[in-house]
Amino acid sequence: MSPVLLFCILIGYFALLLGVAWATSRNANNDSFFIGNKSSNWMLVAFGMVGTTLSGATFISVPGAVGKDAFGYGQILIGYVFGYIAVAYILLPLYYRLKLTSIYHYLDVRLGRRAYQSGAGFFIVSRLLGSTARLYLVVNILQAIILDSLGIPFWVTTLVILAMILMYTYQGGVKTIVWTDTLQTSCMLFGLFACVWFLLNELGMSIPDSLNAMQSQGLARIFTWDVDSPNFFWKQFVAGIFIVLTMTGMDQEMMQKTISVKTLADSQKNLLSLTAVLVVVLSSFLFLGGLLYLYAPLAGVAATGDKIFPAVVMGHLPAAVQIIFLIALVSALFPSADGAITALTSTFCIDILGIKRRADLDVAAQERLRRHVHLGFAALFLLLVLGFKWIDEPSMIVVILKLAAYTYGPLLGLFAFGMLTKRGLTDHLVPFVTIGAPVLCAILEFYQQYLLGSYRLGLELLMVNGILVFVGLYAISHKEAADKLAVTA
Repeated sequence: MSPVLLFCILIGYFALLLGVAWATSRNANNDSFFIGNKSSNWMLVAFGMVGTTLSGATFISVPGAVGKDAFGYGQILIGYVFGYIAVAYILLPLYYRLKLTSIYHYLDVRLGRRAYQSGAGFFIVSRLLGSTARLYLVVNILQAIILDSLGIPFWVTTLVILAMILMYTYQGGVKTIVWTDTLQTSCMLFGLFACVWFLLNELGMSIPDSLNAMQSQGLARIFTWDVDSPNFFWKQFVAGIFIVLTMTGMDQEMMQKTISVKTLADSQKNLLSLTAVLVVVLSSFLFLGGLLYLYAPLAGVAATGDKIFPAVVMGHLPAAVQIIFLIALVSALFPSADGAITALTSTFCIDILGIKRRADLDVAAQERLRRHVHLGFAALFLLLVLGFKWIDEPSMIVVILKLAAYTYGPLLGLFAFGMLTKRGLTDHLVPFVTIGAPVLCAILEFYQQYLLGSYRLGLELLMVNGILVFVGLYAISHKEAADKLAVTA
């Protein structure tokens, strides 16, 4: 299909997003931007969060990883279910009781200012790296299938896409994103199921026939029972629980949408509904991956990993499927970037700059400051995406999960210490603990062949990081005052 036509479709899709943004951001203010005026519909939030949770990395990397790990991602998915239940019934009640705009304010109330700033700081680092890695993956594919042939450089593509995101999030923030994410999730899921249907037709197979073929080729294996393997079931299962606890329950981007729902009960329904949909959708992505690896040898496609899905669709499927794939890919791109820039802006303004505590700023000045921060994070996104282009890692889902182990571990340790103990902290020592633990994890991972023998660390590095932070915090702790303990009661 003509790259020019695909480019025009991309522009038309963006125009639709701008129309939604215009309709939803009228009369928006800082409360609209940060928490959607606390009036978001829980069903819309739940459905839109599917797109945010999955992102372009899931859309491309999960099917691509089937060639190497078969359906092994299903082990993590089982853990996800238990993780979402824990977030719904342990963390959400706490956030609603404290009426939080930023979830890291809990750390301030319970543990002190340095813990608060450390938590917000690690979220900023986590979201910057994770979201830019996801953005890079999708931009790189768009570049390969459309924009290289038009002579448009990679950095220009990235700059234009970030400008697009700024245009529809600049005013409305969360209030707008709840609606745009719903639209984008719909397009992404339609693309997923359309590609599955077309591949089944191309292969001439029913769903049971295709599963049997995958089984015979070793593509449908889910469980790994080798204790020394990084993919050992219990490692992946427990890691899945803690990935959700940290990357959803302790993540401002995910939680700012969830707590924008008016009541706790509706917010819990939002999260449990999201869980049910994710199980179906992620299972479908794994099934799609199996179909791609069945079809690729028949079509003479040698690509693997992140490259197999675009190679099959753009090189061998009909024009209609290519259009569906493009729209679905872009729909997977925007939710992982627009929500991240908005959440990073919220966290930096509220937690780092203390915008709501500053008496020297009137409402107009607060809004100007928020817009400047918003632009600043967009610039950082541009620089980091160009950095990932330079690194050029073939499987970005591996990179994203590895980054999460280092950057979300301190958040896990901080929240766990606040909720599981009744002790206070020596405030000025907290940053040393939260920075020291990831450094120790890096040393442990680098020298694991000498320290751990044949055992190889996988996603459990996130838990190790959290445990090290917890132990370090306990070492600098003291008996807590009664008024601080009230926040966890």
